[in-house]
Amino acid sequence: MLALLARPALAAEPLAGLLPSPVLTNADSRTGIDLSGPWHYSIDPYRDGLAGFHGGAAGAGHRRYDDLDVADAMRKDPNALYEYDMQRSPVAKLPGSWITHDRTLRHYDGLMWYQRMFDAAPRPDERAFLRFGAANYTARVYLNGTFAGMHEGGSTPFAFEVTKILRSGRNQITVGVDSTRTADSVPPPATDWETYGGITRPIRLVLTPTTFVDDFWIRLTRNGRIAATVRLNGAQASDQPLHVAIPAIGFSLDGKTDADGAWSGEAAAPASLHLWSPEQPTLYDVQVTAGADVLHDRVGFRTIAVRGEDILLNGRPIFLRGISLHEEEFGENPARDITPEAARALLATAKSLNANYVRLAHYPHSEITTRMADELGLLVWSEIPVYWLVNFANPATLITARRMLAENILRDRNRASIILWSVGNETPQSEVRLTFLSQLVDDVRALDDTRLVSAALFARRVERGGHPEMLIDDPLVSRLDVMAVNTYNGWYTSDPLSSLPSIAWRSDYDKPLILSEFGAEALAGYYDPRQLHKFSEEFQAEYYRQTLAMTDKIPFLRGMSPWILKDFRSPRRQNPIYQQGWNRKGLVSEIGQRKEAFGVLAEHYRLLATKWATSKPSGSGARQ
Repeated sequence: MLALLARPALAAEPLAGLLPSPVLTNADSRTGIDLSGPWHYSIDPYRDGLAGFHGGAAGAGHRRYDDLDVADAMRKDPNALYEYDMQRSPVAKLPGSWITHDRTLRHYDGLMWYQRMFDAAPRPDERAFLRFGAANYTARVYLNGTFAGMHEGGSTPFAFEVTKILRSGRNQITVGVDSTRTADSVPPPATDWETYGGITRPIRLVLTPTTFVDDFWIRLTRNGRIAATVRLNGAQASDQPLHVAIPAIGFSLDGKTDADGAWSGEAAAPASLHLWSPEQPTLYDVQVTAGADVLHDRVGFRTIAVRGEDILLNGRPIFLRGISLHEEEFGENPARDITPEAARALLATAKSLNANYVRLAHYPHSEITTRMADELGLLVWSEIPVYWLVNFANPATLITARRMLAENILRDRNRASIILWSVGNETPQSEVRLTFLSQLVDDVRALDDTRLVSAALFARRVERGGHPEMLIDDPLVSRLDVMAVNTYNGWYTSDPLSSLPSIAWRSDYDKPLILSEFGAEALAGYYDPRQLHKFSEEFQAEYYRQTLAMTDKIPFLRGMSPWILKDFRSPRRQNPIYQQGWNRKGLVSEIGQRKEAFGVLAEHYRLLATKWATSKPSGSGARQ
């Protein structure tokens, strides 16, 4: 009864009030100043820079963001006391987590202050925004000693307007990043990956005209038309003529914004349009013009739908031959600094598995990665970190999750590679959880009606006729387009590997299934061919052989993304012989050494690719 009473409160906040503002679609293409590079940093484990020890405002000698030179102030006033000096603190390169700033910060979890100076020359006909690709987990931003804004969430972009704060000449930007999460955070503290506190994605001062294209979305509709949605930001946003063009195919749309600065239009796609696919990832230059503003992007056009137990890409059945991956670059000491080179290395390794699909777990990955997937031809599952024991009963937690979801979708709606939005991973069933996740599903459909919705769930193990069976009966499935299940029989269970192919799967839903996770750990270079000890390469390879034999018998299976591409940092994994703080389920090691199981999966995918290449186009009845 209490759970039922909680439902109205959880769903009360209108979606419009949770959307990011500004959006700054494709912000990296705009004029601006790159603020990546050297920054000073200072730890603040007791949050001294935010409040005094009795809870009042922080004193002058403690505020890291004040607009002054501490050493100069102390020279001028011998009685002045400052217990910080940001401009003479150690220097680190951003973006990147503080995990690699200094060895003593390896397990630091708390508040860190960053500061740097930069020069600017603002003009009266432009606006200025500080835009962050991501900062984990809560960020407070100050420019020239003035508070610009605060953002919660470690994996989505945010921006604050600083037009009135920015000054000609020298400017000081200070950011307080707090990696601490609570039971009400998204995700909560207990996870299976490295915290990576810090400013982990690029920082830019973005400059725009006074009225500019803030949000732009172009896509291919289910009936083969090109649709565009534009929202302007600024005093001249309403009743503004605009023009959308794809020069390579001679396509254009003209319109005029409404009183809210928004416009939508569509027209038939030209016959010369080449659809985006993993085999031919065709991208087109798209241009939007509105007043003094011109915005460019590179976009692919394709459709994704489901029909019964099939997933249809451009009207044809497809099997998603995938792999999961964390946002962590190759190397012995990763800092979550995803450059184009780092993203290409990860995704190229996935493609060498004969994969056509990647699951970007368990949070939105860098925009660099999703754009690289567009370029390389990899389909993408994109997820927000509604993970494990999220506080589903707290309305504030739901608001946080909904904001993250909106920030993720509005950032990436133009990425052809993304076909699935996921609203959660391995969440325990309850009435409030169902209400919480159902609200997220509703938000996805309101923000993007061209993609599919899923969530990584558990199946229930039962006995049927004396044999084990995995039963998919999570009530959330009725709200999803695609079922997805994480399963680890043979690793987290005592099942002999030889018994895995006999495990049956059953669902009462007429929907396609993705095995979103399965895997086993192996330390690269550790061999045990006689006993097949867990953590040996032979055990992992045999686990894959037997699990893949099981997947061959699931008639409604339409994809898989085993766990995981490469070994990744996880503080909860502390076996001193095999793990040393790394989750070793990767098919390659943290430095890229391939394990035996890599070849097993690559060969299986080669055979699947051949099998599905002969699939015929589907008929009508698809839903998107």
